Amino acid sequence: MFAVIKTGGKQYRVAPDEVVTVGKIDAEAGASVTLPVLMLGGESPKVGAPLVDGAEVTVEVVKHTRGDKVIAFKKRRRQNSRRKIGHRQDFTVVRVTSITGA
Repeated sequence: MFAVIKTGGKQYRVAPDEVVTVGKIDAEAGASVTLPVLMLGGESPKVGAPLVDGAEVTVEVVKHTRGDKVIAFKKRRRQNSRRKIGHRQDFTVVRVTSITGA
């Protein structure tokens, strides 16, 4: 059985006991969070409009981490103008503990 969940404006396909890196979730490490389900898959798939009624995915927050540094470099030629800015995105690593469906 698998589910498609939505968090942080993105969708993820998850299965039980799977570890997934998602956008930052405001919860402490070790806390449990429930996420909305867009689709349940398996022998009898259910597609929500937009969510599946009575279905939820419970995840446990493993840790908070940050992604690799991305450099945004802008240069205007022949004008001695340069700009360099770095960015690191915040992520949360979660473990799917259970998928319950109606």
